[in-house]
Amino acid sequence: MDASARRTRDAPIIDRTWERVTALNQFALGGIVLVVCGLLIVSNTQTNFTFFLAGMVMIFTASGIALVVPWSLVPHWWSMALPLIDIVAIGLLRESAPSAGLGTLWMLPAIWLPSQFAFRGLLVSLAAILGIQIWLVVETLGEAFSVDTVLVPIVIAAVSLMTHATARRSGAQRLLLRKQSRMLEGALARARRQEMTVTQVLDAVDFGVIRITADGEIAMMNEAQGRLQVRDRLDIGAEAAVSLGAGLAGSATDETSRMDVYGEDGVTRLMPEERPFARALRGESLESEVLWFGEPGTPRRALSVTIRRLNDADGSNDGAVLVLRDVTAELSAIRSREDLVASVSHELRTPLTSILGYIELVLDDDTLQPSSRRGLEVAERNANRLLAIVADILAASTSGGAMAGLSIDPDDANLADIVRASVEAFAPRAAERDLVVDTGGVEDSMAYIDAARIRQVVDNLISNAVKYNRDGGTIEVSCTSDGRNAWLVVRDTGVGISQEELPRLFERFFRAASVRNTSTHGSGLGLSISRDIVRMHRGELTVTSEVGEGTTMLVRLPVHPRRKGIA
Repeated sequence: MDASARRTRDAPIIDRTWERVTALNQFALGGIVLVVCGLLIVSNTQTNFTFFLAGMVMIFTASGIALVVPWSLVPHWWSMALPLIDIVAIGLLRESAPSAGLGTLWMLPAIWLPSQFAFRGLLVSLAAILGIQIWLVVETLGEAFSVDTVLVPIVIAAVSLMTHATARRSGAQRLLLRKQSRMLEGALARARRQEMTVTQVLDAVDFGVIRITADGEIAMMNEAQGRLQVRDRLDIGAEAAVSLGAGLAGSATDETSRMDVYGEDGVTRLMPEERPFARALRGESLESEVLWFGEPGTPRRALSVTIRRLNDADGSNDGAVLVLRDVTAELSAIRSREDLVASVSHELRTPLTSILGYIELVLDDDTLQPSSRRGLEVAERNANRLLAIVADILAASTSGGAMAGLSIDPDDANLADIVRASVEAFAPRAAERDLVVDTGGVEDSMAYIDAARIRQVVDNLISNAVKYNRDGGTIEVSCTSDGRNAWLVVRDTGVGISQEELPRLFERFFRAASVRNTSTHGSGLGLSISRDIVRMHRGELTVTSEVGEGTTMLVRLPVHPRRKGIA
């Protein structure tokens, strides 16, 4: 870049508006005066040549000055000289031909001065015109007096006042518009910053986000979704085209369009109208639903899909947002963990069964020393406890949770008989800790249940009430029926569970902090399995607890089977 170009680039930007306004006003006046004078010449109107020539020269001189002076570089009030020159020139022209009515030309500078110089321009305009008019009246004092001598200044003064008022209103409006413009610019800048921030945040996350309009068009897609589609050829727009029979997202490859989508189990193929995009267009919502993309036996991707409906200010439909999170690694890790647990559990079960068998054979020997018998009985109890833990782990180790590893065979049974048998079985353990087991509330309650599975649930609840109770405490066990459901309540006076841990009580392998640091053993699977068994009966297991006060377990079971039976 040469020096001249650099100077041109670095030169300050000059506002030429004042120059254009000054030149426009002066040339407009000059043009009108030229036309009027031409009409006077054509009509042979009698004029005073000296005054006429002086006025014309002053008008054209002022026009030349307006053209050559750089008004943007000098103080603005300097340009006030031009309308003053025009006022004097018009006075001379008026005097040159009094009957031509040239005094009305004073309206032009009378409008110019207030509009450009506000109140000062108004005062200067009135003073100049009135001064010229008074001078002309004095000069022509002996001549005939006309109405125009007084009327013209009054009209011009009124026009000047109106122009000043209009200029003030226009100035106030311009000021208001400038303020509003600055406010809008600030709002636009903030909106752009917010849009940029939202875009950066959406592009920074590792899950896909798609914004769909009410018309079914993809309005926005973040980088994570773009990478997901490029990497795995998952085109949600192409999916929509297949679902709706219309190309909503442009062209897509045949391979992508034919990509199969499966449900959470990974084997149930979804029809086009069951896929996320089509469901979003129908106005449905989803919450973390897992879908598998790709055929079983091939490299496939698991996505957790969430659909949120959007409404505009008046509550009408404004489209939806799809959030897609890749959970393939998580599901694979869970499946690997469950496979490992199942494998280890199976491997432990065989030697434990063998150990228990040989311990029973040794205990059958009548010649066994008492001390040796006591040791073997301790080993037997611990082996049985370990075998029970292994059984619980096996039941909970399948991919679908504990329910997938269980089956039930329901029939009519008396819940009270199951409860009494369970209480009797745990009576010795309760007596060891001086616990009082109150069964006064046990009533005959028929229910449609699998007696063996419900016995497992009751045993677990009573076992927990014994293990986590205080020495000398109380356990209340009751059951009843209301004709539709049978109810079982197990209440203890133990250590209780905090409100923070209560929502996690039915999680697999979870143990409350109040029992983790004690000598009480447990796997954290009993309540999870018990609730799954109850839910398989179309019932429910709930818990309420207070730290230091105890825990209450409530079981609801159906009295009659459903029309289609219990699954």
